[in-house]
Amino acid sequence: MFRIALAQMNATVGDLEGNAEKILRFAEEARKEGADLVAFPELALTGYPPEDLLLKPSFIEGNLRVLRELVPKLKGIISVVGFVDKDADIYNAAAIVADGKMVGVYHKVYLPNYGVFDEYRYFKPGSEYPIFASDDLTFGVNICEDIWYPGGPTYFQSLKGDADLIVNISSSPYHMGKGHHRERMLSTRALDNIVIVAFVNMVGGQDELVFDGHSLVFDERGEKLAEGAWFEEELLVVDLPVGEVFRTRLHDPRRRRVNLEEGEVPRISVPKFRRSPKPPISPPKREPPGPEEEVYRALVLGTRDYVRKNGFSKVVVGLSGGIDSSLTAVIAADALGPENVVGVAMPSQYSSEASMKDAEEVAKNLGIKFLTLPIRDIFDAYLRTLSEVFEGTEPDVTEENIQARIRGNLLMALSNKFGWLVLTTGNKSEVSVGYCTLYGDMAGGFGVLKDVPKTLVYRLAEYRNRVGERPVIPRSVLEKPPSAELRPGQKDTDTLPPYEVLDPIIEAYIEYDRSPKEMMRMGMEEEVVRKVVGMVDRNEYKRRQAPPGVKITPRAFGRDWRLPITNRFRE
Repeated sequence: MFRIALAQMNATVGDLEGNAEKILRFAEEARKEGADLVAFPELALTGYPPEDLLLKPSFIEGNLRVLRELVPKLKGIISVVGFVDKDADIYNAAAIVADGKMVGVYHKVYLPNYGVFDEYRYFKPGSEYPIFASDDLTFGVNICEDIWYPGGPTYFQSLKGDADLIVNISSSPYHMGKGHHRERMLSTRALDNIVIVAFVNMVGGQDELVFDGHSLVFDERGEKLAEGAWFEEELLVVDLPVGEVFRTRLHDPRRRRVNLEEGEVPRISVPKFRRSPKPPISPPKREPPGPEEEVYRALVLGTRDYVRKNGFSKVVVGLSGGIDSSLTAVIAADALGPENVVGVAMPSQYSSEASMKDAEEVAKNLGIKFLTLPIRDIFDAYLRTLSEVFEGTEPDVTEENIQARIRGNLLMALSNKFGWLVLTTGNKSEVSVGYCTLYGDMAGGFGVLKDVPKTLVYRLAEYRNRVGERPVIPRSVLEKPPSAELRPGQKDTDTLPPYEVLDPIIEAYIEYDRSPKEMMRMGMEEEVVRKVVGMVDRNEYKRRQAPPGVKITPRAFGRDWRLPITNRFRE
């Protein structure tokens, strides 16, 4: 029996010494658990993705220096550590360390360059598929994207190199449903290649990205042996029945018919560690999270890490009494603790008494500090100052936006004075069509709901009310028609289609690149489709100036979306 430990750790980009200390702590824990091998995520030493830090020679040299200092400390166990390697170029690499000595290095072969990934900007691809052999096990190591290819390194390492085990180290970002897709892919790789697959994934938040952990082990029949926790650091320890791999291969003649002339598979010896017999262990049983739980936990983790990794301790949220600001405050309180969240109501003459009551009740239910800063006098002062210039014009969206910008100024003043990070409250539906105000409700440091469609906002609020000790978002917030309350009787539907109509159009256009004609063939109304698509196209200039926010859909604004601002193409 071979025991493996998968260390799904939360690395911080650029914190070379801090990440190395965390690697060492996990390695020591794995050794105490009797593990023969411990694997760490892709680029665990540097954090992922390091982006243009990789263009700094001092950063590359720093990561190599810290690795050299770390290697002798990794005693009594085989360790697989993600780092940046260098010769004439640089590589996304894995160091294979045995009993404090470097025995080999693997260079990532398939470099993703789509969606949020741009690894060809930085790395040279590897060209070899080494395997590592001790007396009781032969294993291959590859990195993230490598295992997504049916004919990739796993194919050569298991079939030509006769590896019993493939260790894939990953930093695979989260979006809704991706974890289940990953499971199917890894199961298929294990079954097709008759090999045990151990996948270790990063966990934590990095700017817009969240890594969900959920490390996985599949046996040679494609059956799941173990899975790690979602959205939490963990050392997952698993006993692998490596003897069954050879037995299963004897009954499968496919391996004898495969042409494996291509692909180098160097064989590297790894010393065997003499260990006393260890009692078998049973990995924990996991219940997969439901869709709302999955997204909610991603938002909490992404918010917590963005705030803490950037040196903030407290946040401030404008509480309007609406659903978006209420949910943002709840997520912030869950992420940071209620003592680190401040809610601010900023009523104008158009704010309803009911909304102010709802805002105060949310703050009370959460136990967060609550401030009230009325803006009516400030708004009147603006109007007086502009009265001569605006003479002869009718009130319109200009006056509405002035109110939003006053509120943004007040929140930023609190941020400057007390060091609180401003959390914006806009959702993906609003950001998509520009139903938001530059330097107003878009002013802030982090957009918690930036990638969350409005219809999902309601589902998340209902979910959080169900799972808490008691509901924290009042029913009145969930049931009243959405309104910015910037003019008398205003409703979101005065400007936008109902959100249950709007969100499918946004999903089709943004996430699937469907044209208006395709959407109409799907049964969507032409006039509404063309209005929404036009609004999306016209408002790229706003989105470019929005703060980062947690990515939870397959295609989020930011790294995923690169529409030109200056653009005359219309579908």
